[in-house]
Amino acid sequence: MYFFQALPILFPVAMGLGLLALQPRDRRIRNLYVMTAVLVTSALALVSIYLAAVSQGEPPACTLVRFSDEFSISLRIDGASMVYGTIVSVLWPLVSLYALEYMSHEGGENRFFGFWIATFGVVLGVAFAEDFLTLYFFYELLTFATLPLVMHAMDENARYAGRKYVIYSISGASFAFIGIVFLLRYGTTLNFTYGGVLSSALTAGHESVLLTVFVCAFFGFSVKAAIYPFYGWLPDASVAPTPVTALLHAVAVVKAGAFAVLRLIYFGFGADFLRGTTAQTVVMAATIITIVYGSARALRTPHLKRRLAFSTVSNLSYILFSLTLMLPAGLTGALTHMVYHAVVKITLFGCAGAVIHQTGREYVYEMEGVGRRMSVVFTAFTVSAFALIGVPPLGGFAGKWMICSAAVEEATPMAYLGIAALILSTLLTTLYMMTIVVRAYFPVGEVDTEALAKIHDPGRAMTVPLILLAAAGIVLALYSNRLIDFLRLVGQGIM
Repeated sequence: MYFFQALPILFPVAMGLGLLALQPRDRRIRNLYVMTAVLVTSALALVSIYLAAVSQGEPPACTLVRFSDEFSISLRIDGASMVYGTIVSVLWPLVSLYALEYMSHEGGENRFFGFWIATFGVVLGVAFAEDFLTLYFFYELLTFATLPLVMHAMDENARYAGRKYVIYSISGASFAFIGIVFLLRYGTTLNFTYGGVLSSALTAGHESVLLTVFVCAFFGFSVKAAIYPFYGWLPDASVAPTPVTALLHAVAVVKAGAFAVLRLIYFGFGADFLRGTTAQTVVMAATIITIVYGSARALRTPHLKRRLAFSTVSNLSYILFSLTLMLPAGLTGALTHMVYHAVVKITLFGCAGAVIHQTGREYVYEMEGVGRRMSVVFTAFTVSAFALIGVPPLGGFAGKWMICSAAVEEATPMAYLGIAALILSTLLTTLYMMTIVVRAYFPVGEVDTEALAKIHDPGRAMTVPLILLAAAGIVLALYSNRLIDFLRLVGQGIM
């Protein structure tokens, strides 16, 4: 049972490397290989999560490599792991099915899907890590596993985006590593411990230094979560094929950054140590600025995928803001928005990719009348747009409600300022999302009817995942009470 936790990580990495080595020429064989690898990995991950959930007492650990008594690469599935691991395991197969058709015209499919499968295992490594050393190992590995995906086209734009991505990610990880070193020096263990690992005896007299280090580590991990001013890599990464951007913006990289910040605050330095300090004010202010800035830039950006990218910049800081409240309710709110945003944003990017795939149109002003010709795609897009805005009872509303409730519980000027930022961001989100929807269904300018007549929905390999994702968002919203009850247990450190 202990080693079983390692299978969802080792199996896809081995299968990804196997695809790179085998280089099959038959597309049907490759597609079967890819979906088998992805589905088996999802099954292994979900079974591992289930076994951890029903285990008596503390979930068991699995040590992959032991360097010494203090240092090892080890796995353990706790409540936070269950949430993030389930998000990844459920969404990855759907986007993989979508990618099979989308990538048919991109070329380099063996290379693409080899790294695609391996990245699945690396992200699960981030989710299932037992301690900060293991988290950091997979966090860094994630950068290099996703780099070939970002640079897949290998043209000038892709190479530029790849260089920027690596520079931002490695620089951020370097600052994050400083925090891990100090946790080792002033903590009792590197294992994730709800409430923090710092020793009161060791930290006495060093509080100011530790708070400064925390701020450095927070911004270091938050680079992947695209916090201002370190967001620049994310919109540029939109040059990658749409299945990649869907995962980058919804599941893999940005959520890994937010998940690492979650671990840093609630399982590393400890919310009680940080609450009420200047360090909390600084990081909370950064998230508030990012919320408004990302939404404002999205409204001003005409390129469809880049608009959604700036939307991600804003929404990831919803999660970070909730985490910086340093309360169990803040952790619950962050996890709630993490779940709903993952489903909504991956659907929106999938729809945007379908439009580009079918029409070659990439700008908002080119969407005139397309919604009527691509009814399946734009139905899914419209439902997800309303969810992102936060229209009740859709999932975006539940996430924002939980975050605002936690901010009211915090009851500080910065917390109230964060609520104001969320309200302003919601208004901006309505404007930049409804502009797309209205143009798609109700064209305001001249429309080339002959060109429009040739447009239609893509094949089932792309539309079925979009339908399932949109439906999943609705079902999760209707059963939000049960989901939030579980997330409260995680937020309180019970799970």
